[in-house]
Amino acid sequence: MVRFTVEVTNSEVSETPRSITLQAAQETVDQWIKTIGVRYFDEMTNLAQLVEEVGEVARILSRTCGEQSYKKGQEPGDLADELADVLFVTICLANQSGINLTDAFQRNLAKKTGRDATRHQENPKLSARSKTISNE
Repeated sequence: MVRFTVEVTNSEVSETPRSITLQAAQETVDQWIKTIGVRYFDEMTNLAQLVEEVGEVARILSRTCGEQSYKKGQEPGDLADELADVLFVTICLANQSGINLTDAFQRNLAKKTGRDATRHQENPKLSARSKTISNE
């Protein structure tokens, strides 16, 4: 998988293939907001934006993986782009709330690992056999 970092200047955005950390993503978004976006939207506006972007992800998935179909003439959306929109707004909310996403993600993963160490392996609903049975 190729990952991109975006370097923002006043007149252009250049894409350079490389990994980007959560911290670097937070810094990049903050720089973008300060140079192109002027300022952060307030938290409630960003929450509304996040819900809108998640809705766009849901629309794509419900039509590509679910039972919904596209209307005649409707173009499929770009799932990667919509997920990037969700990430961007999530980063905006973290930045304006003073949250270090690297630390938060590490704590969250540790919580899930401790809580769910064997839970999913022991869940009969997740076994290959039960998936086959439920699809029949």
